[in-house]
Amino acid sequence: MISYELLILLFVIAIFAGFIDTVAGGGGLLTLPALLAVGLPPANALATNKLQSCGGSFSASLYFIQQRMVNLKQQKWSILFVFVGAALGTMLIMHIKTDFLRVLLPLLTISVGLYFLLSPRLGEDDRKSRLSTFQFALLPAMGVGFYDGFFGPGAGSFYALSYITLAGFNLTKATAHTKILNFTSNITSLLFFILGGKVIWMIGFVMMIGQFIGARLGAKMVVAKGRKLIRPMLIIVSTIMSIKLIYDNFF
Repeated sequence: MISYELLILLFVIAIFAGFIDTVAGGGGLLTLPALLAVGLPPANALATNKLQSCGGSFSASLYFIQQRMVNLKQQKWSILFVFVGAALGTMLIMHIKTDFLRVLLPLLTISVGLYFLLSPRLGEDDRKSRLSTFQFALLPAMGVGFYDGFFGPGAGSFYALSYITLAGFNLTKATAHTKILNFTSNITSLLFFILGGKVIWMIGFVMMIGQFIGARLGAKMVVAKGRKLIRPMLIIVSTIMSIKLIYDNFF
């Protein structure tokens, strides 16, 4: 049982997380601690977090598709291999501990933030892709999908960076395509958590509505502001994520 006051608080947190996650990624670092704070066991918190995350990633994906910023047909291989990667990652997390990733993740998020900070023209324009569509799907898309199913925090930033550096997308285009893959890995993980009976449905649905609202607002801001909004948000979110993860791990 959970009070209506806490449900309202989780709803508000989900709105803010949906907005942040759509623009720069990292929304899970708000929602997962919130779920743990209201008393959910870790396995239930992870499963419920995937349910509410689906609301945000679906909302943003739908908006970007409606704005014709994403061609789903061109992304079919990436969607397929993200599904495979996320399925493998989710099955694996049910059997092993993730302590080593908790130590490694701050280094990864610091690297992402520094990369964007020190590359002011990164993602300014489309560039020639370094990989074919199939190669991108098989390597970075599947790899980040596996990570998202296995652990999750920062996956959106890693998808976006892969699209920019390996597929040659500009930052706005990369952010739009990121949400498609984010939704794919979220829904895949959720299916396995449902089979395991770990989802707390009432909390998940309330937060999913909040995520849907926040993600739609974030998607509109991405379309309106583009790179001017996304780049500083990515740097700020990566920095905050790194500080929080280092604090949680070592202090």
